[in-house]
Amino acid sequence: MTSAQPASPSGAPGDAHIHNIGYRHYDGPRLSRAYARRSLFAQSLRGSYGLGRSAKSKVLPALLLAAMCLPAAIMVAVAVVTKAGALPVGYSRYAVYLQAVIGLYLAAQAPQSVSRDLRFKSIPLYFSRPIERVDYVASKFAAMAASLFILTGIPLLILYAGALLAKLDFLDQTKGLAQGLVAVALLSLLFAGIGLVISAATPRRGFGVAAVIAVLTIPYGAVSAVQNIAFIQGNESAVGWLGLFSPITLIDGVQSTFLGGSSSFPNKLAPTTGAGFVYLLVTLAVIVGCYALLMRRYRKAGL
Repeated sequence: MTSAQPASPSGAPGDAHIHNIGYRHYDGPRLSRAYARRSLFAQSLRGSYGLGRSAKSKVLPALLLAAMCLPAAIMVAVAVVTKAGALPVGYSRYAVYLQAVIGLYLAAQAPQSVSRDLRFKSIPLYFSRPIERVDYVASKFAAMAASLFILTGIPLLILYAGALLAKLDFLDQTKGLAQGLVAVALLSLLFAGIGLVISAATPRRGFGVAAVIAVLTIPYGAVSAVQNIAFIQGNESAVGWLGLFSPITLIDGVQSTFLGGSSSFPNKLAPTTGAGFVYLLVTLAVIVGCYALLMRRYRKAGL
């Protein structure tokens, strides 16, 4: 560092300073893209439950997680006290019953995960690090799916622990838990993709919240109404196929066909095995399609 103090007109030293701090070469560790992906994933996952954010940001995720777990705890208490021979609700069926809570959580957290980055144009800061578009999209997608899996998986563990306390058959309960975890994993991937695609379409968080709720609720209400009409008219074969047009009925069809659950369709009409494979393929196609749309969205945004 050098310093110069030019003389004032009167000959006394002045107050002007010139500092030359130069540039120093960085000799520390250089972390890879994998580290950047992990960091973005962890930050996004923590943010979905309000960790590292303000106190009020933690309230809604905590309330919704409690709302997911409370019915499971009540069912466990009833099963233990009454010495029931089975749980009131199957593992793979539980998330379908509480779809409204899951939808509210997704509507609240998906926009905060991606909309703020777009609104405040902070995404270029991510790409000043060794990270690319595919890393950003994959990390956000994985974090949202993981947060949903936590939300839907913890109640299943409560049910499982309660079933063992009630001395229900260990093998049956373990099999049911495994089937339930597969069901909520599919649900988490599907809902995460849908929620992020909708939220990434607008930088306005409020619009994203309303759009996510609309996409999850309106198709479900329409499908349920048309299914009931088809059942009343005796067209039972159409009931199973109509479930392809709503996110939650897609999961319902898969879990009732392959994962040992019962269907919420009219008269509990589960899809046939052939239709069940179609449900599974459509579910996987929507997940992959949502990922592709996210990649396209950020490509168009110049990222």
